[in-house]
Amino acid sequence: MLKLVPLALLFLSARLATSLFLPDSPELRRLMQRYQDESNGTNADAHSRTRRAIPWSDREEILQLHNKLRGEVYPTASNMEYMVWDDELEKSATYWAEQCQWEHGPQDLLMSIGQNLAVHWGRYRSPAYHVQAWYDEVKDYTYPHEFPEHCSGPMCTHYTQLVWATTNRVGCAVHTCPRMNVWGETWENAISLVCNYSPKGNWIGEAPYQLGRPCSQCPPSYGGVCRNNLCYKGDSERQETRDMNEVEKPQEPVQPQTPQIKQQSKPKRPVNSKPSLSTSTTYLAKNIKCETKMRDKCKGATCNRYNCPANCMDRRGKVWGTLYYDVQSSICRAAIHHGVIDNNGGLVDTTRKDNMPFFVKANRNGIESLSKYKPGNAFMVSKVEEQSIDCYTTVAEICSFKMSSSYCPRVSCPANCINEPSYWAPVVGTNIYADGSSVCRAAIHAGVIKASGGYVDVLALDKRKSYTGTMKNGIQSESKTNTEGGSFRVFAVRE
Repeated sequence: MLKLVPLALLFLSARLATSLFLPDSPELRRLMQRYQDESNGTNADAHSRTRRAIPWSDREEILQLHNKLRGEVYPTASNMEYMVWDDELEKSATYWAEQCQWEHGPQDLLMSIGQNLAVHWGRYRSPAYHVQAWYDEVKDYTYPHEFPEHCSGPMCTHYTQLVWATTNRVGCAVHTCPRMNVWGETWENAISLVCNYSPKGNWIGEAPYQLGRPCSQCPPSYGGVCRNNLCYKGDSERQETRDMNEVEKPQEPVQPQTPQIKQQSKPKRPVNSKPSLSTSTTYLAKNIKCETKMRDKCKGATCNRYNCPANCMDRRGKVWGTLYYDVQSSICRAAIHHGVIDNNGGLVDTTRKDNMPFFVKANRNGIESLSKYKPGNAFMVSKVEEQSIDCYTTVAEICSFKMSSSYCPRVSCPANCINEPSYWAPVVGTNIYADGSSVCRAAIHAGVIKASGGYVDVLALDKRKSYTGTMKNGIQSESKTNTEGGSFRVFAVRE
């Protein structure tokens, strides 16, 4: 069971309330510093390494999603400002998240900052999931009605704060509350998300932004620079890097990013043309000859898919049995006999069967099999389906984890799945992935396809106790433990 609750702060203040604190004023900074110190202890090492209550990947995703959504408002905004992450807002959010109270606070900050809250319990939801839910309140908002008369549904104040044009800083925190009272009901292990904004929005009598051509009414301080429909100041601020941060609670170890392979003999070759595939040294589908016997092939999960050549119908290679074939049979000719492939060849999946009592001959599809009236090990053949999927398709949707004789189809991934946000297309694990992961994004992460898409072979596996997240090939995967469902691997497909 999953429960999700958003809560927005409604500012029933007059516009003159801004005189209490100007944006980024010394008074506001000193007030937020108090909550920083209470939540984090001393700030003496702030410029070297900062303890965090939210992982780097979540911060990046929250910030990118805010700016993406702000740049896509309709009707278009002429003065929408680019949003940046604010450490002090994050730490004041951390202080409040740790209080585990389902209400806005602390009170002495609320006149100076905006705040959106969300809470859930049950299965995992990324912070960006809640950010998207806040934005989706747009369905209950009608532009250009002024705040707060614009809400046609139960709530739209999360949306208006998120797209308030002059709000250009955000800081969020996530905290797990052992017990939390949510509107009279006690939730255990509730996940609380607090996002603080500055300068705050949701002022009575004002619309969240000005209508017009994007960036046509940017404040002069932006110097006329526009980025993705947002007023943008450029990269003048010191950029935070991953090694400047650590997460407050212990995380699973992150493996280092695979280095690029240096080009030597062919300097004109694109940098990522070969390195992105270098991690996939094995293929699920093995190329075999017409005469190859099942007995001669390896056993195990990665030894069940074969690529047969053409013209096996007239080649040597005996076949014993019908439906169940003796392991001394030719794999490809048995596949033709069963009707899985024709004389043009193709992909075949096999399933081993132990101790069949006998094998019966039959003449099928131009191949006559033989009988054997003594027990022996056997195998079955099945057709490999090919399926086009989108960036959000998971292995749980296309593979059967219950039938031992059923395999995953070969899938075709579209281009640009690398750009899909992880809350829509998550990737959990490294090399072996949880079955709720996006197949295509996992394939990019593993290096078996490029961002341009391509074919992928998928192998369904049993459940794993834990998964470790890493940053590989432009995708940050997640770490998880004690997950439900199965797992899978992805393999490159020979061209």
